[in-house]
Amino acid sequence: MTTTFDLSPPAPDQLRALEAALSDEERDVLLKHGTEAPFCGGLLNNKDAGVYCCRLCGLPLFRSKTKFDSGTGWPSFYEPYAEGHIREVRDTSYGMVRIETRCARCDSHQGHVFPDGPPPTRLRYCINSVSLTFVANGAALPDPLGRGEGAA
Repeated sequence: MTTTFDLSPPAPDQLRALEAALSDEERDVLLKHGTEAPFCGGLLNNKDAGVYCCRLCGLPLFRSKTKFDSGTGWPSFYEPYAEGHIREVRDTSYGMVRIETRCARCDSHQGHVFPDGPPPTRLRYCINSVSLTFVANGAALPDPLGRGEGAA
């Protein structure tokens, strides 16, 4: 699915305002590429139907129908919301080679993607709960950039 969302980055003043509203834990994960402790995230066991959006800019990143229990301790998804909503970056930190996932619009750290997920993609997007905001089906999507981009 191609996107109908505006993927252009927030203006510098918008980004500063969004970053100022983050908690210390959100700032550590989203801006400093940290990781929340496993099995502690508030969205790990969420089974409600809806959309998981970037906590910083509001861009929809994953649909609940692609969420699965990976047993890893973090919310896991097998497919992004739409093509182009997730940016992948080679990550060689901590002596490992991984693929980091970032929001394609605001470049915030979300987690990592691994090639050990279920069909149909065989991918596991392992995402920090604090990187996401959950929006139930039918509710308005977060619109911190004032782009008027709709409902879940």
